[in-house]
Amino acid sequence: MSDFRHGLVIGKFYPPHAGHHFLIRSAADACDRVTVVVMAADVESIPLAARVGWIREAWAGDPHVRVVGTADNLEVDYDSEEVWAGHVALMRAAVGDLAPAVDAVFSSEPYGVELARRFAAAPVVLDRARDTFPVSGTKVRADPVAHWADLEPPVRAGLARRVVVLGAESTGTTTLSRDLAEALRARGGVHALTGWVPEYGRELTVAKLAVARARTADGPEPTVFDLEWTDRDFEVVCRRQTEAEERAARAGGPVLVCDTDALATTVWQERYVGAVTPEVAALAGALPPRALYLLTSEVGVDFEDDGLRDGEHLRAWMNGRFREVLAGRGVPWLELAGSRAERLERALAAVDRLLTDGPGLADPLG
Repeated sequence: MSDFRHGLVIGKFYPPHAGHHFLIRSAADACDRVTVVVMAADVESIPLAARVGWIREAWAGDPHVRVVGTADNLEVDYDSEEVWAGHVALMRAAVGDLAPAVDAVFSSEPYGVELARRFAAAPVVLDRARDTFPVSGTKVRADPVAHWADLEPPVRAGLARRVVVLGAESTGTTTLSRDLAEALRARGGVHALTGWVPEYGRELTVAKLAVARARTADGPEPTVFDLEWTDRDFEVVCRRQTEAEERAARAGGPVLVCDTDALATTVWQERYVGAVTPEVAALAGALPPRALYLLTSEVGVDFEDDGLRDGEHLRAWMNGRFREVLAGRGVPWLELAGSRAERLERALAAVDRLLTDGPGLADPLG
């Protein structure tokens, strides 16, 4: 038999961290039912839906833990009865009429005792001094890298600085993206987890070529020039590329390096079938925020034909289109030229600036 029937955990979870999960875990182990209420203000940088989704993903295996969210744009004033009443009303509305009634409030904050009184529940106060989990939302917002180990995979994916390398065929995109990921891993610590997402379009090209050759009984063996590309192919590329990116972001470090993405795929679709379809445009438009795009210049780079390329004469046009697309999106981007070592040096410097500047999360409503 559990100690309590219905435990309540409330917070901003901006963002969720190990200390928050300690509270939820304690409540889950002591209660028949747990309701977690995420309260987010409009001025805060991480949307309410993202925070709710992150916690739900972490607790998907515990069906008696329910995660709900509510917008809370009220000021914080523990001396004001009116403000207290407003916050508690929002909490009660989020909890709903779910039976049994809340009989325990789990908290690590000083206000936990008063909050429990207002719910006529037992106050369960844990780790107020942050001795068990020396982390807070303030610390994570200021320096996510220093507290990366305190974050669950979905939160890591949400906070990772995603750096995408793109460019025309044989301009060094794969080389640079691999070099950048390896250089970051060599720094050790949480950067040893730096993920690298390969280009799915190349994988699909290999598969399509194998299928074409298997279906050719007579005549010359098909080459990449014989392949037919359809709009569906580019939709598949977008989906597979994004799926691989999300898996890598959850398992990786503070920086994720991607060898192309769905936005780049819009240019490749334009190149091969003449126009970007609404489906592919929508997939590119739904991508998580990008910290930086790195465009690899074709200038001074010899074209190497590996049997899967067909566009030496198109390299300048392709990179021109990449410039136009990036400029039109208003995203941070940098074009890299020079030797392999020079490109890597500039890329690392750009990533270091991202890490030094921090995530740029707004202060919570106080």
